[in-house]
Amino acid sequence: MPTYTTGLITNTRASGTAATNIVVSARNLSNASATVVVEVFGVPSSTLVLTPLYVTGYILPAFSSDIRSFFIAGNVSYEVQYSVTATLTQVAMSTYGLDEFGNLVTEQRVLQSELTPTSGLTIPI
Repeated sequence: MPTYTTGLITNTRASGTAATNIVVSARNLSNASATVVVEVFGVPSSTLVLTPLYVTGYILPAFSSDIRSFFIAGNVSYEVQYSVTATLTQVAMSTYGLDEFGNLVTEQRVLQSELTPTSGLTIPI
C-alpha cells in the first residue's frame, strides 16, 4: 500500500496568496479499481500543532477520476497524506490550493511526481 505526503505547505498571506480550500484530484490510469484514503491536516495559528481535519476513503473505478475539496482556511500550514491500495493500479494524485474566489494558488500545487513516500499514514486506518 503506497503512502505519500505533500509535506507541510505554508498557507499565509505574508508569503503569497492564502488558500481557503484545497482540491485533491485522483486519476486511475488502469483497468482495475483502487481504494484511496486521503488525510488532511492543518496547523492552526492558535496551537501550531498538526491537527487532523479530514479523513476520507473511497473506491476509484478503473479509468476514472475523482476531485474533492476540503476547507482549510485559518490554518498557517496544512499537509495532505494519501494511501492507495490496489493491484497493478496506477493512480496519480495532485493537490492545489484555491483562494477565497476559487482561483488556483499555484505556489501551493503538489503533483504526483512531487509527493514524498512515507512508511504509513499518520492516522492508521
